[in-house]
Amino acid sequence: MRKTVFLFLFLLCFCILQATDGWKGMWINSENTQSRINTWQGYRKVTDISTIPPSLKARIAVDSKYWLWVNDRLVVFEGGLKRGPSRDATYYDVVELAPFLKAGKNTIAVLVWHFGQNGFSHLNSGTGALLFDAEAPGVNLSSDAGWQCFVYDAYQNTEAPFPNYRLPESNIRFDAGKEKIGWNRTDYVGNFPAAQVIAAPGQAPFGKLVERPIPLWKDYGYSDYAEIRKSAAGDTLYCKLPYNCHITPYFKVKAAAGKTIGIWTDNYMGGGTPNIRAEYITREGVQEYESLGWMNGHEVRYILPEGVEVLDLKYRETGYDTEFSGSFQCNDPFYNELWKRSARTLYVTMRDTYMDCPDRERAQWWGDEVNELGEAFYALSPSSHKLALKGIHELMDWQRPDGTLFAPIPAGNWARELPLQILASVGWYGFYTQYYYSADSSFIPVIYDRLHRYLHEVWKLNEQGQPVQRNGEWSWGDWGENIDQGVLTSAWYYLALKAEHAFALQLGKTADADALIRQMQRMKETFDSSFWTGTAFRTPSYKGADDDRSQAMAILSGLASPDKYPALLKVLKKEYHASPYMEKYVLEALFQIGETDFALKRMKERYGQMLSHTEYTTLFEGWGIGEEGFGGGTINHAWSGGPLTLLSQKVCGVEPTSPGFRTFRVAPQMGSLTKVSARINSANGIIETEITKKGKKLTIRLVVPEGTSAEVVFPNGKVKRVEAGEHFLM
Repeated sequence: MRKTVFLFLFLLCFCILQATDGWKGMWINSENTQSRINTWQGYRKVTDISTIPPSLKARIAVDSKYWLWVNDRLVVFEGGLKRGPSRDATYYDVVELAPFLKAGKNTIAVLVWHFGQNGFSHLNSGTGALLFDAEAPGVNLSSDAGWQCFVYDAYQNTEAPFPNYRLPESNIRFDAGKEKIGWNRTDYVGNFPAAQVIAAPGQAPFGKLVERPIPLWKDYGYSDYAEIRKSAAGDTLYCKLPYNCHITPYFKVKAAAGKTIGIWTDNYMGGGTPNIRAEYITREGVQEYESLGWMNGHEVRYILPEGVEVLDLKYRETGYDTEFSGSFQCNDPFYNELWKRSARTLYVTMRDTYMDCPDRERAQWWGDEVNELGEAFYALSPSSHKLALKGIHELMDWQRPDGTLFAPIPAGNWARELPLQILASVGWYGFYTQYYYSADSSFIPVIYDRLHRYLHEVWKLNEQGQPVQRNGEWSWGDWGENIDQGVLTSAWYYLALKAEHAFALQLGKTADADALIRQMQRMKETFDSSFWTGTAFRTPSYKGADDDRSQAMAILSGLASPDKYPALLKVLKKEYHASPYMEKYVLEALFQIGETDFALKRMKERYGQMLSHTEYTTLFEGWGIGEEGFGGGTINHAWSGGPLTLLSQKVCGVEPTSPGFRTFRVAPQMGSLTKVSARINSANGIIETEITKKGKKLTIRLVVPEGTSAEVVFPNGKVKRVEAGEHFLM
């Protein structure tokens, strides 16, 4: 009996040690916490430190967001990531505290926002709490019952309308009459109740702790609005932002108590459904406030009741910590503006995850992400690569027991599979592009077996070796009409096998690689007999018009042989069915078959209506807005930014020939353009090219980063190979 008890205690201690994984802090909250929707909590810790350590890294986890002050300095503005690296896990941040500490009394204050509900990219734990772990010789700041905690009831819910069900965030009402002024400052006089310990690290409901894989947000600080105008009635201020961005609005006013100020942006009904807005109830006198739930749009609107005097208005922009270090220019302003708006749209759809849009959903739809991650390599600095890598791990870590995959994830209130989006994600344009352009192969051995299972257990083949079309829970190939799902399924599946083959070779899985080659060869051999009509590729059961998307994907997958190109070009010149999501692939197919002039012409035809809306700095979900859009018609959808990739990659011709641009090719396809230039911040340094065309003669300036080399391919087929340095070629 004693042995049994001893063994039980030993195993219990072992499990606790495994769960805590070196953590000293405990999950804490207030005894008054109900963890309801939109719960806010304040935490304080005051301690004496005699000697400041050279480094003190805090590990901080919450569900869902937090703001951190150390000795009156704002150290983290909106920390934390939406929850759900897997079904039973929570992200934590690592924050260096040493520069903010001082000898003597130190005050740590943390404001925590618990969403308290699921969303399309957030899994609610059901409990608002804080885990703070920071220890060094002579320093103990880890969360325990020695911290103070209170439910901050100045933060409240608004009345309806509420944000639509896809968003875990709530509207925020702040009642300044209940504000605990200075609660987060060192000179605050007063105490709050002692915190209660509710769980050890690793325990339910928070589960495994996963380190944040992307940077903390870039905080641009307060800025003045570009322009402020009043409504005719004088009760609304329209405050113009320089571009569509993530902002938290700030104001300073003088007012009597009990006045309600409303705040929202012009994107409040983005996509046809409500998203985030804010309210503030004044107290007597001069007061200032920043609403901490980020919004986005081109304009902030303050709705002011009579008797409120505005003393100051500002906004704080925050966003993913990366730089707009890529660029494209040419002699046609249309393409310059299209590239610029694509880049702005890309950035406004980056935060906790790649999003479809920052207003209606804020959700990591992986079809969107495939286009977005490709754009990032040409527009942004390498820190952007981490966001797609985070998404890859999340997608695979949410794989179902039956092997299927679905997105968006993390998922609290969504679990429907879109088979064609997933094939695009795990394949050549998704996982493989992320690896090849970034040179980061770290995820490949981690996800390979699950990828293999998905492609070969979930998907079945017919007698011709073509994949049997699967509807999943949502048989979606694109917005719009005339979508030939059968041809698209074969093309996307082939590209997924192509990516898996490359990964198998990298991992030394020769048996898998050989089997994949045989499977791909079989698909090629039977593709024409399965789909070719003599003028286009069509699924026999498909009754619509020839699908431009399907012809494009047949070309890009390599399943269409070059002898079919003339017929396929006729289809692509006639049929215009693709939404902006799939139009990227139609245009790319045209570049691939050498139809540069028509690719540029079609690009201008397709995107002309969007760019005619000069009031916007971002691109739309569909070709128009409102009823002319798709899926609700948002005006900031990064899947529309495919031309950004193509203008840099095809028109300027800069593509890697080994991972991370260690070697690369410059093979410009300028068409009727006479001058183009591009800058790419690759994993191996800055690439710059400027190309001028006079008649058939090209003059190229090329900067090749140290440690890399390039080959320049001229239109006549001549190839020049160059090493690091600046080169002038003709």
